[in-house]
Amino acid sequence: MKPALLEVMRMNRICRMVLATCLGSFILVIFYFQIMRRSPFGVDICCRKGSRSPLQELYSPTQPELSNTAVLHQMRRDQVTDTCRANSAMSRKRRVLTPNDLKHLVVDEDHELIYCYVPKVACTNWKRLMMVLTGRGKYSDPMEIPANEAHVSANLKTLNQYSIPEINHRLKSYLKFLFVREPFERLVSAYRNKFTQKYNTSFHKRYGTKIIKRQRKNATQEALRRGDDVKFEEFVAYLIDPHTQREEPFNEHWQTVYSLCHPCHIHYDLVGKYETLEEDSNYVLQLAGVGSYLKFPSYAKSTRTTDEMTTEFFQNISSEHQTQLYEVYKLDFLMFNYSVPSYLKLE
Repeated sequence: MKPALLEVMRMNRICRMVLATCLGSFILVIFYFQIMRRSPFGVDICCRKGSRSPLQELYSPTQPELSNTAVLHQMRRDQVTDTCRANSAMSRKRRVLTPNDLKHLVVDEDHELIYCYVPKVACTNWKRLMMVLTGRGKYSDPMEIPANEAHVSANLKTLNQYSIPEINHRLKSYLKFLFVREPFERLVSAYRNKFTQKYNTSFHKRYGTKIIKRQRKNATQEALRRGDDVKFEEFVAYLIDPHTQREEPFNEHWQTVYSLCHPCHIHYDLVGKYETLEEDSNYVLQLAGVGSYLKFPSYAKSTRTTDEMTTEFFQNISSEHQTQLYEVYKLDFLMFNYSVPSYLKLE
């Protein structure tokens, strides 16, 4: 009887050990899959603790293939610095920036990045990327994030939300970058998107009605009410009208880059260009240490505004208005090394 009891007790101990082992393995499997869900590559996108900062990698690259690219971006930085110095009276009208001036600077604390977004320069896709970088595993594929969600302000933290000491620390320690585009191509892109698409009724009501009222003689009551048929010539006349800027700042979609991002007050470490968008974007991601598993979304957009399209839009603009418009965007042309378009007839 006693040996049988001992055998039962021994079997109970074995069963408990097997059960504990199985339970422990099950917990490990769950933990593993939770980690894998954070990134489809099995890599934690949220943090790069212990590695070099993007700023260090930019100015002292450890990867030989990045050295030539670093030289290119040094030239672009020098171009901005030289333009600010040569046009100091115009570019530094304001000596001190306010928090409101920093609302376009998106902050990624995990990867120590600050991105100044410029509308009509791939900012939707870059906001998607910033949501992946700052989401701590919530997102993995930027193109799965709806465009309208990328523009919800609560989804990204901007520099104006920090205290003054925190702002200064991040401006000093983080890699700051922006993307620019040929100024008049960007302007035509903004016009096409906001004034020729029927779904943009909010822009038609707020700006279209105002533009038609000021710039169109004998406008019909329907046009004044709807504001949905603004001509490009009327849009240009509105932009160069001194009353426009006295009334309120330009909308961000056609505001100058130097007014949105303040490159004469904030030292940008990297200036990306729309013309080399994928290459420059992936370079930023490499510097951030995520380039091996996160890439800038690549797709051909058939409706993209081109140089040829821009040329056509400017054919009906008088040389006087072309000259005045160029003066409005002159600093953007000079600062980012865009030549005067050949189609312009400047006075």
